Amino acid sequence: MTPAVNLVKKHQLPYQLHEYQHDPSAQSYGLEAAEKLQVDPALVFKTLVVSTDSKQLVVAILPVEHQLNLKKVAKAIKAKKVQMADSALVERTTGYILGGVSPLGQKKRLTTVIHQSAEALAQIYFSAGKRGLELQMSPIDLQSLLTAKFVDIIND
Repeated sequence: MTPAVNLVKKHQLPYQLHEYQHDPSAQSYGLEAAEKLQVDPALVFKTLVVSTDSKQLVVAILPVEHQLNLKKVAKAIKAKKVQMADSALVERTTGYILGGVSPLGQKKRLTTVIHQSAEALAQIYFSAGKRGLELQMSPIDLQSLLTAKFVDIIND
Protein backbone atom coordinates (compact mmCIF):
# COMPACT_ATOMS: atom_id res chain seq x y z
CA MET A 1 0.00 0.00 0.00
CA THR A 2 1.08 3.63 -0.41
CA PRO A 3 2.51 5.75 2.44
CA ALA A 4 -0.70 7.86 2.32
CA VAL A 5 -2.96 4.86 2.95
CA ASN A 6 -0.60 3.52 5.62
CA LEU A 7 -0.73 6.86 7.46
CA VAL A 8 -4.55 6.92 7.49
CA LYS A 9 -4.61 3.31 8.74
CA LYS A 10 -2.01 4.08 11.42
CA HIS A 11 -4.20 6.90 12.77
CA GLN A 12 -7.29 4.66 12.54
CA LEU A 13 -9.27 7.25 10.61
CA PRO A 14 -12.33 6.23 8.60
CA TYR A 15 -11.65 6.20 4.86
CA GLN A 16 -12.51 4.47 1.61
CA LEU A 17 -10.05 3.58 -1.11
CA HIS A 18 -11.10 3.82 -4.77
CA GLU A 19 -9.11 2.37 -7.63
CA TYR A 20 -9.65 2.96 -11.34
CA GLN A 21 -7.77 2.29 -14.55
CA HIS A 22 -5.66 5.38 -15.21
CA ASP A 23 -5.51 6.54 -18.83
CA PRO A 24 -2.00 7.90 -19.59
CA SER A 25 -3.49 10.25 -22.20
CA ALA A 26 -5.85 11.94 -19.71
CA GLN A 27 -5.54 15.74 -19.79
CA SER A 28 -6.34 16.19 -16.09
CA TYR A 29 -5.68 13.52 -13.46
CA GLY A 30 -8.27 15.00 -11.11
CA LEU A 31 -11.05 15.29 -13.68
CA GLU A 32 -10.24 11.77 -14.85
CA ALA A 33 -10.69 10.54 -11.27
CA ALA A 34 -14.06 12.30 -10.95
CA GLU A 35 -15.24 10.86 -14.25
CA LYS A 36 -14.04 7.29 -13.67
CA LEU A 37 -15.37 7.20 -10.10
CA GLN A 38 -18.60 8.91 -11.21
CA VAL A 39 -18.25 11.57 -8.53
CA ASP A 40 -19.10 15.28 -8.62
CA PRO A 41 -15.80 17.07 -9.49
CA ALA A 42 -16.49 19.52 -6.65
CA LEU A 43 -15.69 16.62 -4.27
CA VAL A 44 -12.40 15.67 -5.94
CA PHE A 45 -9.34 17.65 -4.84
CA LYS A 46 -5.91 17.92 -6.42
CA THR A 47 -2.62 18.29 -4.61
CA LEU A 48 -0.26 20.96 -5.93
CA VAL A 49 3.10 22.01 -4.55
CA VAL A 50 4.38 25.57 -4.67
CA SER A 51 7.72 27.10 -3.76
CA THR A 52 8.03 30.33 -1.80
CA ASP A 53 10.53 33.11 -2.37
CA SER A 54 12.52 31.60 0.52
CA LYS A 55 12.50 28.19 -1.23
CA GLN A 56 10.04 26.64 1.23
CA LEU A 57 7.70 24.07 -0.35
CA VAL A 58 4.00 24.32 0.46
CA VAL A 59 1.16 21.94 -0.42
CA ALA A 60 -2.12 23.34 -1.74
CA ILE A 61 -5.21 21.13 -1.90
CA LEU A 62 -8.03 22.43 -4.09
CA PRO A 63 -11.02 21.25 -6.17
CA VAL A 64 -9.90 19.77 -9.51
CA GLU A 65 -12.12 22.10 -11.54
CA HIS A 66 -10.40 25.22 -10.21
CA GLN A 67 -7.07 26.94 -10.73
CA LEU A 68 -4.72 27.79 -7.92
CA ASN A 69 -4.31 31.49 -7.18
CA LEU A 70 -0.65 31.95 -6.30
CA LYS A 71 -1.19 35.38 -4.73
CA LYS A 72 -3.85 33.99 -2.38
CA VAL A 73 -1.54 31.13 -1.37
CA ALA A 74 1.29 33.59 -0.69
CA LYS A 75 -1.02 35.70 1.46
CA ALA A 76 -2.32 32.64 3.35
CA ILE A 77 1.18 31.47 4.27
CA LYS A 78 2.58 34.99 4.75
CA ALA A 79 5.11 34.75 1.90
CA LYS A 80 5.98 37.56 -0.48
CA LYS A 81 5.64 35.39 -3.55
CA VAL A 82 5.04 31.75 -4.55
CA GLN A 83 5.37 29.87 -7.79
CA MET A 84 4.70 26.33 -8.90
CA ALA A 85 7.49 24.12 -7.60
CA ASP A 86 9.86 22.32 -9.95
CA SER A 87 8.43 18.89 -10.80
CA ALA A 88 11.65 16.99 -10.06
CA LEU A 89 11.89 18.72 -6.67
CA VAL A 90 8.24 17.87 -5.93
CA GLU A 91 8.83 14.19 -6.69
CA ARG A 92 12.06 14.09 -4.65
CA THR A 93 10.53 15.86 -1.65
CA THR A 94 7.16 14.10 -1.55
CA GLY A 95 8.21 10.66 -2.74
CA TYR A 96 5.33 10.62 -5.22
CA ILE A 97 5.17 11.03 -9.01
CA LEU A 98 3.21 13.90 -10.53
CA GLY A 99 -0.42 12.96 -11.01
CA GLY A 100 -0.15 10.77 -7.94
CA VAL A 101 1.05 13.26 -5.32
CA SER A 102 -0.88 12.71 -2.12
CA PRO A 103 -0.95 15.31 0.64
CA LEU A 104 -0.46 12.41 3.08
CA GLY A 105 2.59 10.26 3.72
CA GLN A 106 5.09 12.54 2.03
CA LYS A 107 8.80 12.00 2.72
CA LYS A 108 8.98 15.42 4.33
CA ARG A 109 6.04 17.07 6.10
CA LEU A 110 5.21 20.31 4.33
CA THR A 111 3.07 23.28 5.32
CA THR A 112 -0.38 22.63 3.83
CA VAL A 113 -3.41 24.75 2.92
CA ILE A 114 -6.78 23.34 1.86
CA HIS A 115 -9.35 25.31 -0.11
CA GLN A 116 -12.11 26.48 2.23
CA SER A 117 -14.85 24.76 0.18
CA ALA A 118 -13.67 21.43 1.62
CA GLU A 119 -14.57 22.45 5.15
CA ALA A 120 -18.31 22.28 4.40
CA LEU A 121 -18.16 18.84 2.77
CA ALA A 122 -18.73 15.55 4.54
CA GLN A 123 -16.20 13.69 2.38
CA ILE A 124 -13.61 14.59 -0.25
CA TYR A 125 -11.54 12.54 -2.66
CA PHE A 126 -7.81 13.07 -3.22
CA SER A 127 -4.81 11.12 -4.46
CA ALA A 128 -3.85 8.12 -2.38
CA GLY A 129 -0.29 8.27 -3.69
CA LYS A 130 -0.43 6.85 -7.19
CA ARG A 131 -2.28 7.51 -10.41
CA GLY A 132 -5.58 5.64 -10.42
CA LEU A 133 -5.91 5.46 -6.63
CA GLU A 134 -8.02 7.88 -4.59
CA LEU A 135 -8.69 8.22 -0.87
CA GLN A 136 -12.13 9.32 0.29
CA MET A 137 -12.34 10.74 3.79
CA SER A 138 -13.51 13.61 5.94
CA PRO A 139 -11.77 16.90 5.10
CA ILE A 140 -11.72 17.68 8.83
CA ASP A 141 -9.74 14.47 9.46
CA LEU A 142 -7.40 15.38 6.60
CA GLN A 143 -6.94 18.91 7.98
CA SER A 144 -6.26 17.57 11.46
CA LEU A 145 -3.75 14.98 10.23
CA LEU A 146 -1.84 17.62 8.26
CA THR A 147 -2.33 20.50 10.73
CA ALA A 148 -3.45 22.40 7.65
CA LYS A 149 -5.65 25.45 7.47
CA PHE A 150 -8.72 26.07 5.33
CA VAL A 151 -8.29 29.20 3.20
CA ASP A 152 -9.36 30.72 -0.10
CA ILE A 153 -6.66 29.71 -2.61
CA ILE A 154 -8.48 29.54 -5.96
CA ASN A 155 -9.15 31.98 -8.79
CA ASP A 156 -12.62 33.54 -8.55
